[in-house]
Amino acid sequence: MKSIIPSEISVPEVQRLLQGGVGPRPIALVSTVSENGANNLTPFSFFNVFGANPPVIAFSPSRRGKDGSLKDTYLNLIKTKECVVNAVTYSMVEQISLASTEYGYGVDEFIKSGLTPIDSDIVKAKRVKESPFQMECRLLEMRSFGEGGASANIAICEVVKFHVAEDLFVNGVIHPDRIDLVARMSADFYCRASGEAIFEVEKPIKKKGIGYDQLPEFIKQSFVYSANNLGRFANVERIPDEKEVNDFIQQIKSETFIDYEISEEAFYRYQRLGMFRYMLRCSIDLSLSNHQKKYFLELTAKLALEKNDSDFAWKTALFSNQFS
Repeated sequence: MKSIIPSEISVPEVQRLLQGGVGPRPIALVSTVSENGANNLTPFSFFNVFGANPPVIAFSPSRRGKDGSLKDTYLNLIKTKECVVNAVTYSMVEQISLASTEYGYGVDEFIKSGLTPIDSDIVKAKRVKESPFQMECRLLEMRSFGEGGASANIAICEVVKFHVAEDLFVNGVIHPDRIDLVARMSADFYCRASGEAIFEVEKPIKKKGIGYDQLPEFIKQSFVYSANNLGRFANVERIPDEKEVNDFIQQIKSETFIDYEISEEAFYRYQRLGMFRYMLRCSIDLSLSNHQKKYFLELTAKLALEKNDSDFAWKTALFSNQFS
């Protein structure tokens, strides 16, 4: 691993490291207005949320890297103490890139980018019509860290009103596929946070997992399970007992499987299709060496974990130990 002391490399090199290693970063499309009423619209990817009571967000209108000068967003915020932070979606990304152009002070990036300004309810800064998630904000504090090029200014803001498109919600939650956000990474790279890029990991809030230290050694020493698999195994409240495992296997043996085949080729086909119940039955019915049967069972447990069926995975993994 390469070790780097920031003071021993150039500022642009530090910037590239941060942008490459800290990401994907959400994008704040920030609208401000000058004292003279001129609109400004600029994206910032040094941005996140920091609390809900009150709702607090922060972003960094840092100094320009080339000369250390202050950006229009910073100047407007210092004077007006208000802004609107708009979410950036995939359908807007090219216009957002255009809005990041360093136009002269007073140039309206709404006009340059082709995005549509609409009135806010509380603050003077405009909202972006094309964004499905908008936050009217008031500046709580501006923290500055240096006066050189690329020095940080952190705008800490309180959200005073949300505007959210109703069709973003699924069961009361904003669904990633509905909002279709984009995020910044290194250089010119972006990330689209929807579709196959999205997955779920259960939060251990309502239960206390047994922890990695309580996993049986034969599971920890397996060459099949990944670190993520072991983490999922460890996030259960208790390990199934022997009777539960035996009852489970008897249930699988007694089930009727439609279009079921017994062969190694069929086993791997079931794996490709995500059919872990068929994989388990096939593993049981195939005439295999103990080593190979254990391997097939571990592959089955692994797929069950990845399909979010931890109970099935645990019982299959425990059954596999009979063939060690």
